[in-house]
Amino acid sequence: MRLYNTLTRQQEEFAPADARTVRMYACGLTVYARGHIGNFRTFVCVDVLRRALKYAFGWQVHEVMNFTDVDDRTIAGAEKAGQPLREYTDQFIEAYRDDARALGLESVEDNPRATDEDNLRAMADMIKALDQRGHTYRSDGSIYFKISTLPGYGGLSRIDQSGIMAGARVDSDNYTKEDARDFVLWKATKPGEPTWDFGTGPGRPGWHIECSAMALRLLGQPPIDIHAGGVDLIFPHHENEIAQAEGATGKPFVRFWFHVEHLLVDDQKMSKSLGNTYTVPDLAARGYRPSAVRYLLMSGHYRKQLNFTFASLVQAEESLRRLTDFLARLGTVSGGDAHPEMAARVEEAATAFKNALADDLNTAAALAALFDLVRAVNSAIDAGDLSAPDAKVVSDCFARADQVLGVIGLRQQEEATPPVPASEIEELIDARQAARRRRDFSEADRIRQDLAGRGILLEDSASGTRWKRK
Repeated sequence: MRLYNTLTRQQEEFAPADARTVRMYACGLTVYARGHIGNFRTFVCVDVLRRALKYAFGWQVHEVMNFTDVDDRTIAGAEKAGQPLREYTDQFIEAYRDDARALGLESVEDNPRATDEDNLRAMADMIKALDQRGHTYRSDGSIYFKISTLPGYGGLSRIDQSGIMAGARVDSDNYTKEDARDFVLWKATKPGEPTWDFGTGPGRPGWHIECSAMALRLLGQPPIDIHAGGVDLIFPHHENEIAQAEGATGKPFVRFWFHVEHLLVDDQKMSKSLGNTYTVPDLAARGYRPSAVRYLLMSGHYRKQLNFTFASLVQAEESLRRLTDFLARLGTVSGGDAHPEMAARVEEAATAFKNALADDLNTAAALAALFDLVRAVNSAIDAGDLSAPDAKVVSDCFARADQVLGVIGLRQQEEATPPVPASEIEELIDARQAARRRRDFSEADRIRQDLAGRGILLEDSASGTRWKRK
């Protein structure tokens, strides 16, 4: 397998350092709000990478994806809501888990929270190690990383160190490349903010130290195999993670950096002011299934910007329906003897699928290989040249591919579980029939439209009313 490594700006042969288990860290949500589809583009692509490493290439995976539940934004949000920090962030962690399940993300081995005591202690220990190695200084009760002490600083983002002002520092957890300067590791206690003290003085962690400490606490000695996240995290977050981990250990932090490009909406960056920041429930309320959202988010190469439009989501739905209709058609094939040429064609498609994944996780090419097989097999069915044993070989090929893609099985789960409980649908059908008998047609229409808005279509016939998914 070859992966593009942001650190070296080139594709490189990848295998886990111990040839068995991929140790991977992925930056998760900062839980001050519900995650949007831009966040989930990264999470879906990382999920496909995880699945490919496991199911296509046969390695074990130990993945850590964190929740940043203490930083400037979470503290401000909790204060505005009048809630304790943990209670405030709990709701967004649960929302993430709901959305992750809806989009078919595999559960990872560890989901640490920055405010877990073991993690806070690990952060304090890392800061102490940095202090012992001469990388820190204190000012007004806060502890800062002195980037001039690390000659390799800027290697990931290729930042020009000549523009860095010696001694200038930044306290904000989020800042731009123009603000490259010493960054805060541990923030002094402020009135009303949460505070801890594990030997570094009272205060709370800066954003960057959280991931460095949690990655090494849970994944072991550096270098870890893969660190993943969105391209927006390259600087300053990932650059500062490297500085902290390598400054504290004296060893390389990460072997491969895997970054997912931005999701645009109608060719624009997502912005609350533009009203184009959509969540999974937002799209579900418009009648779009999470399986179609997953398909769209993984359909383009992860290193290319993906433009989200509702037209593209409809196209994703159509592509996914084509796959599921094809598999249903396979199930109708019966009898006959196996055709060696069909087995060879399936093997050709399976090889093309795996080769696409091996080429820097090229999901677009992998999907193309599957649709080429769909066309070939449909032609064979039309010609009467496909047997039941052939259909089994084809079906097994798609099942193996979907271990990586995770989208066909997700659609099948959705089909098995309607968006409205079946008992409620039947009750509403009865209520609609009663409304029609008393000639309250506006109420009958309202019930039909309500169900349609929730993804259920009603079909009337002489024998009664039946329902189906939209």
